[in-house]
Amino acid sequence: MHQLPNILTVIRILLVIPFAYLTLSESYRIAFWVFVFAGVSDAIDGFLARQFHWRSRFGEIADPIADKLLLVTTYLALTWVGVIPVWVVALIFGRDFVIVVGGLLYHYRLGKFEIEPSIWGKLCTFTQIAFVVLLLTQLAGYIDLEPFLEYGIHAVVFVTLFSGIHYVIIWARRAKEALKANG
Repeated sequence: MHQLPNILTVIRILLVIPFAYLTLSESYRIAFWVFVFAGVSDAIDGFLARQFHWRSRFGEIADPIADKLLLVTTYLALTWVGVIPVWVVALIFGRDFVIVVGGLLYHYRLGKFEIEPSIWGKLCTFTQIAFVVLLLTQLAGYIDLEPFLEYGIHAVVFVTLFSGIHYVIIWARRAKEALKANG
């Protein structure tokens, strides 16, 4: 039973391909339910890992990869079918690129660091996921959410920009402190 969180993580990774296919073929109703299932399985595996201490090194690495893989695939597929503007996806990827490159530079120039998602980073991920849920709900034809989609995309853009700037400021301060400490 202690491997159940890891099994759910692997299932989420495997769901990326059918989700992408369904989205690209504009089968939004089924894509919506695959996305919901992935989200629920993520919540369940996180709960099990914390509640029963069923944590593993594999889960620590694979769980965020599974989440990011599904989110990246979702935004790329929805951009490909013309639902999300290319510039929004470029902004999201640009933020992630800056964070990854900054982390690598810090690691190789200044020393080891622990990845610590900030409240703004978590809010960014939440906002991006919430927007996708709204968008897939609209595309699937379940509820007319058209009036909220523009607000949703604005929220994604704002929080993505703000969290990216926040990470740059935080890690620039840490780099400055490390440089000062190392002489």
